Amino acid sequence: MFGDVNTWLMIIVVLVGGYVLLCLIMYLIQERFIFHPEKLPRNFKYTYEYPFEEIFLEPEEGALINGLHFRLPKSKGVVFYFKGNSRSIKGWGKFARDFLGKGYDFFMIDYRGFGKSRGKRTEAIIYRDTQFAYEYLKEQYPEDKITIYGRSIGSGFAAKVAADNVPHKLILDSPYLSFIDAARRFVPFLPLTKLLKYHIRTDLWIQDVKCPTYILHGTKDRLIPLKAGKKLADLAKEGFIIPIEDAGHNNLPRFAAYHDHLYAILHGIKRQYSHNRGMKSSYD
Repeated sequence: MFGDVNTWLMIIVVLVGGYVLLCLIMYLIQERFIFHPEKLPRNFKYTYEYPFEEIFLEPEEGALINGLHFRLPKSKGVVFYFKGNSRSIKGWGKFARDFLGKGYDFFMIDYRGFGKSRGKRTEAIIYRDTQFAYEYLKEQYPEDKITIYGRSIGSGFAAKVAADNVPHKLILDSPYLSFIDAARRFVPFLPLTKLLKYHIRTDLWIQDVKCPTYILHGTKDRLIPLKAGKKLADLAKEGFIIPIEDAGHNNLPRFAAYHDHLYAILHGIKRQYSHNRGMKSSYD
């Protein structure tokens, strides 16, 4: 009898110990799963087919934010593009053509620890850095000429900046409700609210966004399902969900429908899209 009790106690101790160890490992190495940066030397030379200016912003002593600013002679405005969680702006710079070809200047930065950007990275610091970069744009464009675009993990940062300012439009590409919600799909058995250093509450920020919000989301997105984009559209004051048929999480620009909708959004062409609260609405 006592042998059986001891056996069960041992099993419980092993299971609890294993669970605690898993939580500890998750806490200590989570940034390796969240971010996949490519680091570049300070003297690295960017090369693109379009004219651009490389910029360095210093939000605080010891910190450096590297960015690329592509300009057209007579642009309709600028798109502030928040990239995903991998590589550096060296590779992401290719997406400038999708917006330059539609008549817009294009601006993007590397988060700290990516590319040439340097300094300690935390969620709060990323919010401060992205706001600092937005202030840089405001010195050159009126806010009614600034469109914010957030891709994947960048969608949360984009929503935060849009909530704290008054840009012309907000475009979210494959967004998530919150980083906690996205992670819970893969490790639902862990206390993620306590463990995760990044919560990124897109679901909260989007409720304070004052401009129209357009959400482009693939119908076959296996990483962040379409229902997340639909819920965000419901939460936004003026949110539109635009499903891209057969698109996944990382391939929206490969679909003609994506470019067609993006052109319409940027140029204010009237379309009928699913509006929040189940209504249909057009926009100018």
